[in-house]
Amino acid sequence: MEVGECIATEAPKAPVTKERKIGTDLEKYIAKPYVARALQAPDVGNPDGTKGYPDNGMTVLQQHVAFFDQNNDGVVYPWETFKGIRDLGFDPFSSFVITFVINAAFSYRTLPGWVPNPLLPIYIERIHRDKHGSDSATYDTEGRFMPVNLENMFTKYALTKPDNLSLKELWQMTEGNRAAFDYLGWSLQTTILSLQTSTLFLFSEALNCDFPGLQDGIQVGMVAVVLCSQGQAGFSVQRSC
Repeated sequence: MEVGECIATEAPKAPVTKERKIGTDLEKYIAKPYVARALQAPDVGNPDGTKGYPDNGMTVLQQHVAFFDQNNDGVVYPWETFKGIRDLGFDPFSSFVITFVINAAFSYRTLPGWVPNPLLPIYIERIHRDKHGSDSATYDTEGRFMPVNLENMFTKYALTKPDNLSLKELWQMTEGNRAAFDYLGWSLQTTILSLQTSTLFLFSEALNCDFPGLQDGIQVGMVAVVLCSQGQAGFSVQRSC
């Protein structure tokens, strides 16, 4: 086998490998992009992660959830989720529905014991247990951030503009990530992506914020995705609006 074949990223008999290309030069921009980052979410434009946001010793996934922890006690109750969603610009009814879905879906796996808690708290310490299938694998099973998988989201699906995903491309990504018979993962991935996209559009439209990573109100850029993945989107809005 020739050296070129050893690192080939496309197979002639698998057209999908040509349609969904992956980056081959990431190490020019990010040191060891295949190594999962526990504290930072680097990308090509920010190889050392986003500056100005303390990690507080949390994994990237924990930071993503910590935005909703209003009193910083490590537990997110429904009323805290509700307030966080309202702070993001959603109306009361939508906030109530979203809150119920989030806490009902993600509470149990994070509990310290086997007995369900009717208050539906989400324990940030064990949020990694809530990782589901049919996702982009941007987080690993311990809540660390995988730079290579973030970049692959865009090389595979951002065909209109290299660093921006249109709504159609976002939908194609969720379709491409679906694993067979993973009905829960399908629904969770679609729901979460819809919420994040709606949030970003609210920042740009309803709040009249010049939010980084949004293009013309119809495309989501890499900066916005990174900020969302590390829980910094909400803090960005609070600072700029």
